[in-house]
Amino acid sequence: MAYTRPTRLDRPVDLRREHFLGNTAAEMTLVEYGSYACPSCHVAHEVVANLRDRFGDRMLYVFRQLPITVSEEAQQAAELAEYAAATNGQFWTVHDVLMKRGPAFAPGEIDRIAVESGLPPPEEAPGPARRAAQQRVQDDIESARRSGAFVTPTFFINNRRYEGAWDESALGEAMLGSLGHRLHTATLDFVRWGPSAGFLLLLMSLLAVVIANSPAGEPFASWLEVSFGIQLGATRFALPLLDWINHGLLSVFFLVVGLEIKREFTIGRLATRRAAALPIAAAIGGMAVPALIYLAVVPLGPLSHGWGIPIATDTAFAIALIVLLGDRVPVELRVFLTAAVIVDDLVVIVVLALFYAGQIDLGYVAASVAATAALIALNRSGIYRALPYAVLGIALWVCLYASGLHATLAGVILAAATPTRPPANLRALMAQAETVMQADLRSSGEHVLRHGPSEPALRALDVIHDQIESPASKLLRSVEPWSSYVVLPVFALANAGVVLSFDVVQGNAALILAIVLGLVVGKPAGIVLAAWLAVRFGVAVKPAEYTWRQLSGAGVLAGIGFTMSLFIATHAFSAEAASASKIAIFLASFIAGGLGTLILWPREVSKDGPAQKRAAGT
Repeated sequence: MAYTRPTRLDRPVDLRREHFLGNTAAEMTLVEYGSYACPSCHVAHEVVANLRDRFGDRMLYVFRQLPITVSEEAQQAAELAEYAAATNGQFWTVHDVLMKRGPAFAPGEIDRIAVESGLPPPEEAPGPARRAAQQRVQDDIESARRSGAFVTPTFFINNRRYEGAWDESALGEAMLGSLGHRLHTATLDFVRWGPSAGFLLLLMSLLAVVIANSPAGEPFASWLEVSFGIQLGATRFALPLLDWINHGLLSVFFLVVGLEIKREFTIGRLATRRAAALPIAAAIGGMAVPALIYLAVVPLGPLSHGWGIPIATDTAFAIALIVLLGDRVPVELRVFLTAAVIVDDLVVIVVLALFYAGQIDLGYVAASVAATAALIALNRSGIYRALPYAVLGIALWVCLYASGLHATLAGVILAAATPTRPPANLRALMAQAETVMQADLRSSGEHVLRHGPSEPALRALDVIHDQIESPASKLLRSVEPWSSYVVLPVFALANAGVVLSFDVVQGNAALILAIVLGLVVGKPAGIVLAAWLAVRFGVAVKPAEYTWRQLSGAGVLAGIGFTMSLFIATHAFSAEAASASKIAIFLASFIAGGLGTLILWPREVSKDGPAQKRAAGT
């Protein structure tokens, strides 16, 4: 799980100890963590001055020290400002001088600033006063770290970290709390909330059930069957809305899954055999045992085709509960479950392609192979532009759909073909960007009738920016939020609706029992058994940070088989059996979620007695 930086000011503003300017009763408080040896802070110094002119008594400005640059002068300058504040109350005078004469201080410059301000040079200052200044700087540094301020300048507006541009217009808009800024902030808060994707998926699933059992159920189902598409001359390509969602929109989800699999097997948790062995073994066991239980319960016949329903795990729900459990779940166990789910997703994709495809058209299969070969050729040729991949990806999707195979496979194939590149040389690229800007400034003379960099300079900076991030990483970063917050909720709304009928339950008792047992019993049993066997025979090593009880709890959470279980159910059965399957998936997911939470809730107690508090990265 990725670490999420704090967004709130850890040490609230206390005017008894702060360096501040402005009205103490102001409606807007701007806190800056800055450094006198930071060029960006010197630019921000002028921006803050303009904001104070603009807002007047409506604004309170607070400055805190964050001398994080490698130069010794940064620390010396910060200590000098704090020494001036404690000695003669001239913090802002010295602060302003340091801002004007930095950020590159000449040898002896800080000593000269001290003497000019009526202070002894830092090395000659009285010991207690110098130590007090050093402690004040250190306190600010610790406060910055706890507040998520790791670069200078970092701004906080009314105790919340500001994450926009540093220009006066953007900062002023944020301080005024415009509607656009409030919406942006609320969106960031929701997305950063760990269970947000799972919560939204649950909300849309419940909405789908409510609609299905209301008078709007039939009109909604009819609307999903409305066909639309594109027409070029006599050729028309049209699909029902439900198919556009299940085969088109869900391809975005499979693209994200494919990119995550590629990342994990190249630079992630599955990059080495030893790291990958335990979650891979657990994932295989967690799919084989549920399928066997299902086949053992249902009678031979058409219902046997649904054996793939209990093998899938819903990532969003499982991870959401893991996050809600906080430090009760060790970070290493989160890594294990996430890696196992990624392997699970990969196998489910293969199962869909092999066992739940329609009638095969070999001509379109050949066209799909050709499109895949073209994508691979682009990759091998070192072509990094997105447009050729997008065009071929769309062509591949159309060919796969027409071939009878699942068009969602286009997402996985496109992810595999999306190129990666070695990590960029950031120092070289930053030096190049600085050279481009300096050359552009020199060529602009007096900057007459100029409001920014020239177009050639901007194009050169775009090229440099493109080199910083791998195309595959950039695509994953761009598409993953759409998958989590648009694709999956829309899919749930279109597919999770089921009419709750006793007749459906009574007529499909064996099917429901098979799915529930497969997810609630088979998943954890297969995961724990396969993991234990892998450790027992030396194939893998279980980290000491979590116990077998906790691994069992994670295995139970893996029984939340929602999104892909619903997807397989709609392809495996006719309407009545599919409805029964949906009821079983809902029931099993609720049981698995609740039982897994109960198993993981107790904290592990160390041999010495106190509860072990493990770091919980989110």
